[in-house]
Amino acid sequence: MGKICSRCDRQAIYHRAYSGEYLCVQCFKRSVEEKVVRTISKFGMLRYGDKILLMVSGGKDSMSMLRILSKVVKSHASEVLVATIDEGIEGYRRDAIEISAEACAKLNVSHHVFSFKDLFGYPMDQIELLKEGMSSCSVCGVLRRRAMDIAAQKLNVNVVATAHNLDDIIQTFLINLLNNDIKRLIWNLPVHHETYLFSQKRIKPLAEIYEEELALYAFLNKERFQEVSCPYMHEGIRTKIRSILNELETNHPGIKYSFFNSAIKIPEIITTPTKERKNCEKCGYPTFANKCSVCSILDLLNRKNIRQK
Repeated sequence: MGKICSRCDRQAIYHRAYSGEYLCVQCFKRSVEEKVVRTISKFGMLRYGDKILLMVSGGKDSMSMLRILSKVVKSHASEVLVATIDEGIEGYRRDAIEISAEACAKLNVSHHVFSFKDLFGYPMDQIELLKEGMSSCSVCGVLRRRAMDIAAQKLNVNVVATAHNLDDIIQTFLINLLNNDIKRLIWNLPVHHETYLFSQKRIKPLAEIYEEELALYAFLNKERFQEVSCPYMHEGIRTKIRSILNELETNHPGIKYSFFNSAIKIPEIITTPTKERKNCEKCGYPTFANKCSVCSILDLLNRKNIRQK
């Protein structure tokens, strides 16, 4: 690159186009970690004595979150735990579980695995054969969120941290708008506060970090992470939206940050009343309807499974 770091006199390895900075290895890694700390403070994500569950998938984002938060929060958290959700995708999730367990062992952090098969009776590969036209990503997303709820309750934590980055948040914001799913906008905020139906607070400590910077952070730390993509990920609209946003950022550096600020401000000013959440008549989990999405999906899978037998 031939440029000197904007923060010291070392050789730069990265140009942060939206800020104009050139950063060396050390300053780049420090800048990412400092930004995560600022995000935690800015949104009031953690309090002294919190018992925190980190949802770690084995990918670059969650492994980076594990590395950063194991430094940041262990000094004031009462306990830090890690959980991995095993969707049951042959040739995909097993390596990720191994990578997550290995990293947790090095950091002396307790690691737990919760599987779709144990929780819902079906692995994702079987669901794929039974789902009758539903998007794999939408079905998996609903079940993963419920699996996280169950993990948080079983491990008795009061904060759940996920590795959603800035790109994830603005992509989800757009998807919700395109689907006219306005009530979900508030769930996409960096902090989703606890309610009487769900006592754990959900936080996204990586909310202000670009996806490409997390990839570089993981690479520079020689982090071992799963590089294979989920075989079902290209069914949804998210892939197309990701491509559009990346093109916009290339031509207009910083536009993702502007979009992010809109994505977190708009839910705060929407005044349209939403339906009151209640308990699912079947499982008791929070829902806007009489039956929650998880139970509706499982009922469909059960009916299809019975017909096939």
